[in-house]
This record gives sequence, C-alpha cells and structure tokens, in this order.
Amino acid sequence: MPCRQDNAGKLPRRRIIKLDSSSRPSSHSIAKALEGQATHASAPAPGLTPSRPLQAPRPRYHAMTTLPLLIRREGHADAEAIERLHERAFGPGRFARTAFRLREGAGARPDLCFTAQVGTYLVGSIRLSPVVMGDAPGLMLGPVAVEPAFMSRGIGYQLIAASLDAAREAGDRRVILVGDESYYARSGFTKVPPGRLALPGPVDPQRLLWLELMPGAFEGVSGAVRPSRA
Repeated sequence: MPCRQDNAGKLPRRRIIKLDSSSRPSSHSIAKALEGQATHASAPAPGLTPSRPLQAPRPRYHAMTTLPLLIRREGHADAEAIERLHERAFGPGRFARTAFRLREGAGARPDLCFTAQVGTYLVGSIRLSPVVMGDAPGLMLGPVAVEPAFMSRGIGYQLIAASLDAAREAGDRRVILVGDESYYARSGFTKVPPGRLALPGPVDPQRLLWLELMPGAFEGVSGAVRPSRA
C-alpha cells in the first residue's frame, strides 16, 4: 500500500556511492533493473538540482565512477516504480506472507517511507507501518527492497537508518520486523524472546526481530500483533 504524499520535514539526505570496474553492475543488469523508470521518474525535492540520467557503463571502462545517491521521502509519483521493484525483489509469493498481510492491513506511515535514487532512477524503498503489540503501539518495518544491480553497496542500511531516525524524531518507541538477524543486527535488531509476541499467521520465530527506539520500550510488552487503524 503506497504512502500518502508528505511534504513536511527536512530536505532529503544526499549520499555518495562509488562503483569501480570490479563491483559496478553490468550495462545489461542496469538496463533491465531500470527499464521503464525514465518515464515515471520522481521530481527532485525543492532546493535540489536534478541529477543527470544514469548512463549504462561502457564495456572495458575501468576508471572510478561516482554516482550520487539520494535518500528522500516517498511521494505519490513513486508508487508505480516501487510496485515494480517489489515484484522483482519478492515475486508474487509476497502476497501470501504473514508480514505482508499485516502491513497491508495497517497501511504505511507517510513520514517514515523513504526511497533511494541514483540520478533520476529509483533503486530502493523502505516503508514502516503502525501496529499494536498487545496493548502497546509500535511499528513494523518492511518491506526493504533494493534493485539487484545495486545490492551490496549499503543502500538498504541507509534506508533503514533514515526510517529509524525519522521514527525516533517522531517519538515512536518500538519496531518489529520479520527478516534475517544476520542482516538486521547491524541496525540493532535482535530476536524476540520466545512467547512474547504472536503474529496473525505462520512466522519462523528465528526471524521475528525487534528494536527499542527508546531504552526499556519493550518492558512488559507482550501479546498479539495486529494492524493499527489509528
């Protein structure tokens, strides 16, 4: 479910990634990943100069290439590109997953949805949705998606950091997700103790993770996790 347009908040954050000849994605993988995005590219944020469209790397070109990476809030114009990204990253099976159904029922918090752009192309996305854990309000992180041609360059971690920073600034206290601890531990997530939380569907307990945005936020919190309609 796409986020609503949110024009509030700070100007987008700009990052730089460098792709050398050994790690740079091939021209074919970039063309496939970004197919069709040129006609649906999002407008640049106020006060920022638009980047030139990303060009496919030339074969046998070995000089260092620097590409600007922009992390900004998701807008209405991003919805179609994000849906295509989710299709490539997760496939049709995503609709049957417990985490997907829970997030769909809750919707997404527009102030906590972010995208990653290289030039004018959307290459990553993250969303957070409001949920209730027992009687305590909280957030569910996901999905986090990055174009395969741009994976293993820290883009996912930058999206996670941006969304969690925004959640802390908004006064949110706790976040859960379903994912691999080996990946999300770097962002501070740990396994939920057995029996503390129950999702409305089958979930591998080894993949149910949580993070306190404020010390002690999960003390006394337990019970069923359900969408928040607030």
